[in-house]
Amino acid sequence: MSEEVVFEGRLIQVVVDDGMEIVHHRDAVGIVAVDGEDRVAFVRQQRPAVRTDMLELPAGLIDAGESPLDAAQRELREETGLHGGAWEELASFYLSPGFCDERMHLFLATGVEEGPAQPEASEQLEPVRVPIAALPGLLPEIENAQTLAGVLLFLRR
Repeated sequence: MSEEVVFEGRLIQVVVDDGMEIVHHRDAVGIVAVDGEDRVAFVRQQRPAVRTDMLELPAGLIDAGESPLDAAQRELREETGLHGGAWEELASFYLSPGFCDERMHLFLATGVEEGPAQPEASEQLEPVRVPIAALPGLLPEIENAQTLAGVLLFLRR
C-alpha cells in the first residue's frame, strides 16, 4: 500500500490510499469515573465542530509513549481532579472506521477521590456529577459516541 499525504495538521494527517481518503489520528481514552457518593463524573464543554456544548465523559488523547491506562488516569485528574480508585478497561473500539483509524479505550474507575482539576488552558470545562440512578434518564441528552458507549456499557454491568 502506498499512501500519499494530502494534509498534515496538528492533530490529524489525511492520506489517500488506493483512492480512499483516510484520517490518521492518535488513539484516545474515555473514563466512566464513579466517586464515593455513587455519582458518575461528566464534563460539559463547547465543541466547535458541531457548534454546541456537549455532556461527555472525561476523555482525551494518548500521548506518545503513554499507555492507555496512564492516559486515562492523567485525563481524569486534569479534567475533573478525580484520582485513585480501582481501574479496569471496559472496551476498546474504533470511533469512525469508515475513514479514520482512531481507537478509543474506555475505562471504568471506581472509588475515585476528589482533588483539584487542572484542565489545559484551551479547555473550558464545566464539571457535572450524575447519580448512577439518574443515568438512564440522561441517555437522550448524550450525543457523543464514546460517552454513549461508556454509559451503556456501565449500565449493562
